[in-house]
Amino acid sequence: MTEPISIDIWSDIACPWCYIGKRNLEKGLEAVSADADAPAVTVTFHSFELSPDTPVDFDGDEIDFLAGHKGMPREQVEQMLANVTGVAQKAGLEYRFDLLQHTNTVKAHELLHHAKAHGLQHEMEERLMSAYFTEGKHVGRIDDLVELAVEVGLDAAETRQALEAATHLPAVRQDQAQAQAYGIQGVPFFVLDGQYGISGAQPPSTFESVLRDLWAKRGQSEPETAAAV
Repeated sequence: MTEPISIDIWSDIACPWCYIGKRNLEKGLEAVSADADAPAVTVTFHSFELSPDTPVDFDGDEIDFLAGHKGMPREQVEQMLANVTGVAQKAGLEYRFDLLQHTNTVKAHELLHHAKAHGLQHEMEERLMSAYFTEGKHVGRIDDLVELAVEVGLDAAETRQALEAATHLPAVRQDQAQAQAYGIQGVPFFVLDGQYGISGAQPPSTFESVLRDLWAKRGQSEPETAAAV
C-alpha cells in the first residue's frame, strides 16, 4: 500500500478561522474520497495558543477582548465578527459570539493530547470547537473540560487526573516549539507530508487539488506499488 498523506494541523480551539478551516478540509477530504484512486490521508492536530496570556475567567465579551487585545475600536471589532460569522455560515457553522466565553486554552490543548492518546483526538477537537463557538460553553476550566471529555467517550476520573497533573503540557509545548521551527505565526496552518504548507482557512477546492496532486505524485514515485494495487 502507498503511504498515506500526512496532514498536520496547527490550530487553537479559540480561533474562529481554525474551525472554518477544519470544516473546509473535511469537505475537501469528502470530495476526494469519491475518486477512483482516492488518496489515503492521516490527520493530526497540534497545539497553538493565540493568546496564552488570557485569564481562565475573562471579565467581558469577545468584543471587549478583541478591542483591548488588538487595540481596535468596538465598531471595527463588531464588523470583523459579523464578517467571520458570515464566512462560518457558508462553511455550515453557526457562530454565536454573543454567547462566547473567552478563556485561556492551554488546558483544552492538554485535553486534546489526552484524547489523542486514547484515539479520540478528532472527536475532542470537534466537541471543543462546537462548545466554544456555537454553544457558549466554557472550555478553560477543568470541570467543564471533563464534562466535554466524557461526551466523546473519555473516562472522567482519568481525564481529571491528567488535567490536574498537567500530564500532557510537555506535548503542548513540543507542538508549539515545532510551530516556531516551521515559522508558523498564524493559524490554521496545514503541513502536508512535512514539507508543503497551506496557511489560513482555504476553501475545500484548495485541499482537493493539493491532495490529488500529491497522491498522483506518490503513485508516480511508486509504480510497482501502484501496479500491484
